[in-house]
Amino acid sequence: MSLYQPSHFAVGDQATLIALMRERPLATLVSVADGEPSFTHLPLEVEESETRVRLLGHVARANPHWSKWSGGSMVTAIFHGPDGYVSPSSYSVREAVPTWNYIVVHAQGRIGITHDSAQKEHILKALIGRHDADYRRQWDELPETYREGMKRAIVGVTLEVERLDGKFKLSQNRPPQDRAAVRAAHAAAPPAPSLADWMHRLGIGG
Repeated sequence: MSLYQPSHFAVGDQATLIALMRERPLATLVSVADGEPSFTHLPLEVEESETRVRLLGHVARANPHWSKWSGGSMVTAIFHGPDGYVSPSSYSVREAVPTWNYIVVHAQGRIGITHDSAQKEHILKALIGRHDADYRRQWDELPETYREGMKRAIVGVTLEVERLDGKFKLSQNRPPQDRAAVRAAHAAAPPAPSLADWMHRLGIGG
C-alpha cells in the first residue's frame, strides 16, 4: 500500500509524525485479504522506544476483520489530522483554483492479535492512561468477573511499525505570500485553526 506523496508535502521526522498520531489517535486500520480490503476504525496508543514503534489497540471480538490477520499480516493504520478548504482568494494571483489542505500519517507494519487476558489488560491500561487516567482506579476496583467478561469481548491488537509516512499538505508549494495568507485564513475559519497551528509548528507561512 503506497501513499501518493509529492516531495514538498512529505514530512519524515519521526517525532513530528508520532506527535500527530498521539494528538489524533483514532486511526483507520486497512488490510487486504484475498483481494478484498477491510477497514476498522479504532484508537491506537503509540509505544515508542529507541529501536521500535508499536501501536496498541483492540477490536470487538464480533468484528470479522481480525480473523483475516494471520501470520503477521501487513496492515496500514491511517491517522487523520486536521483538514480544511483553501480558497483561491488567498492567493496573490487570480489564475488559481480551490484545493484542500490536510495532514495524514500512514503507519505500516505487521499486525498481531492476542486473546491473553494479561496482554489485553496492558493494552487497555495503556489506552486508559492516555485518555482517562482518572478511570484507572475505577477499572481496577470493578469485579474481576465483570472485567474478564469485558476482555473476552475484545481481541487485543499490536502493530509493529515498519514504515511511517507523513503527508502534510499545507500549501508548501505556494509562494511565501500565499502561504502566509492561507495560514491566516485557516486561523480565522473554525474548526481549521489547528491547520494554522501545524503550519506554525512546521514554519510554513510565517
